[in-house]
Amino acid sequence: MKANDQGTTAEKAEIIDRGRGPELKGTRITVYTILEYLIGAWEKHRIAVLLNLKEDQVQAAIDYIEEHDLEVLRNYVKILERIRAGNPPELQAKLDARHVQFQELVGQIRAVESRAKEEIHELIRQHQQKPTEEKVHAGLGGGQ
Repeated sequence: MKANDQGTTAEKAEIIDRGRGPELKGTRITVYTILEYLIGAWEKHRIAVLLNLKEDQVQAAIDYIEEHDLEVLRNYVKILERIRAGNPPELQAKLDARHVQFQELVGQIRAVESRAKEEIHELIRQHQQKPTEEKVHAGLGGGQ
């Protein structure tokens, strides 16, 4: 840790590995996330703002990528291949079945909402058709 201008201590940006690959300490942001933005030609400042990081954290990731370039790129290619391959068929079948169930639920919710709106509009129409209290009580006083 080092002291900053206000006399408080600031942690040095650090790359750690908790089993998900190299990531910025205190975050869940991996160096592969930073690499994606670097490949897209994003500037360090823009990456920091987007990911709510300090520029020194982004720089630590950049330094790590440069120091471990072959390892990082090999693993990045594996990540892209896993993404391209998609889910295993048995998992995809379960996801598809759950999606159908979800769509049915959404349909049921929309039907209930529609009926509720119709009922509300009907209540409003009925209320508007009722005579007002002034008209009902006007004859009671007799104008005396």
